[in-house]
Amino acid sequence: MQAKIFFGSSEATKESLTKRINPYSGEVVSLAPLCDVDDAKKALLIAKEAAKEARKTTIAQRCSWLLDVAKKLKENREDLAKTITDEVGKPIAFARVEVDRCIETVTLSAETMRTMHGETINSDAFASGKKTMAFFSRVPSGVIVAITPFNFPLNLIAHKLAPALVAGNAVVLKPTPEAPLTAYKFAKLFIESEFAIKDALSVVYGDAEVGNALITSDIPRVISFTGSVTVGNIITKNAGIKKISLELGGNAATYIDKSADLDLAAARCSIGAFVNSGQVCISLQRIYVNAEIYDEFASKMAYESKKLVVGSPYSDDTFMGPLINDEACERAMSWVESAINEGATPMLTPRVDGRMFYPCIMADVREDMKIVCEEVFAPIVSLIKVGSFEEALPLMNNSPYGLQFSIFTNDLKLAQYAISELDAGGIVINDMPTLRFDIQPYGGVKLSGIGREGPRFAIEEMTEIKSVVIC
Repeated sequence: MQAKIFFGSSEATKESLTKRINPYSGEVVSLAPLCDVDDAKKALLIAKEAAKEARKTTIAQRCSWLLDVAKKLKENREDLAKTITDEVGKPIAFARVEVDRCIETVTLSAETMRTMHGETINSDAFASGKKTMAFFSRVPSGVIVAITPFNFPLNLIAHKLAPALVAGNAVVLKPTPEAPLTAYKFAKLFIESEFAIKDALSVVYGDAEVGNALITSDIPRVISFTGSVTVGNIITKNAGIKKISLELGGNAATYIDKSADLDLAAARCSIGAFVNSGQVCISLQRIYVNAEIYDEFASKMAYESKKLVVGSPYSDDTFMGPLINDEACERAMSWVESAINEGATPMLTPRVDGRMFYPCIMADVREDMKIVCEEVFAPIVSLIKVGSFEEALPLMNNSPYGLQFSIFTNDLKLAQYAISELDAGGIVINDMPTLRFDIQPYGGVKLSGIGREGPRFAIEEMTEIKSVVIC
């Protein structure tokens, strides 16, 4: 257990601490400093000075920095995976996958930065212009504030830190309170690297008051946040004139066409709905099924979901571990009970054991039920019978969220139509909407957010365009 905080390249120990309880065992697994507004201001001032030096460093040094961190991540893979499992209860097999994805995200950020460039402009392209040497380049934005959630406590930090630092910025990271040690160990790899830029990274823990001090300060140029719509709305209103990147909630949906491979669809949908116990922004929540194959698909979906192992997150065979806390379990069960009272039918017996929430498939769901309208963030998925994709389309789009959707079909024209008409940041054909590759642009429309992540796209968000004309 650690109880330290990073202010740039220095560590400090605070007297006031908070305990992190393992959601599976109930044991104390880490301690975190209880930071305050003064700590946030101190970190921002350090970052402001560090940003001046960071922008002067070479791309070669910054890339070497990230690649060194990627190397250390590989060496510490098992320790980091176990720390993730300790703090948030993620099954160890998936915690290892998260570390592997983090390594790829950091490596890809370095490789991407090597090829990022501006371009020349033909300033004599119109009669009002003239021949000059005109071009634009990308320069660091300055100070980045990064705020991250619990469900991917390592890789979602990587998606902010790696692009920001390799682009020549300084960062103040406020990680989730649920995984302070994971963030500490990751940040330590950056700070202790032989290629590190002095004071370019600070880590502060804290509550909403600390977060508000970070986002309202005049020092940051970019706020990068992943979390709830409620907090995202507060950031948008309070941040002032800054670049804001928000990856918020989702209500992912898919359509199962009568031409689809139902065995494939059922297997992938059971994973998409229940991986990480449904605690994923793009967790599959709504499945619209063509009436002609509804009963067959529902049976296959139930069969596939029954095979998923729910148990100790420290077992290699476990697919689903605990939800993050008791409140999450209580909220999820209340939604299930509400849907049953409104006429929905559970295909698997609703079951909760402590913080272990078992896969829940609700059939006969209507569009006006809360379980469909809002983000569940739990292992609950709803089946809705429709006559065709034309009927499903407005229902899928009739959501305040638009992160990722998918469709299962072997009809090429229908797939093309879905790509054109579905209103979301990402569309997946013949797989779950929970599919994400770290190299791709990732983000949503409507209440699902602003901007895009993925190394190339995050670097663009965290740099400024400088236009130059030489006459």
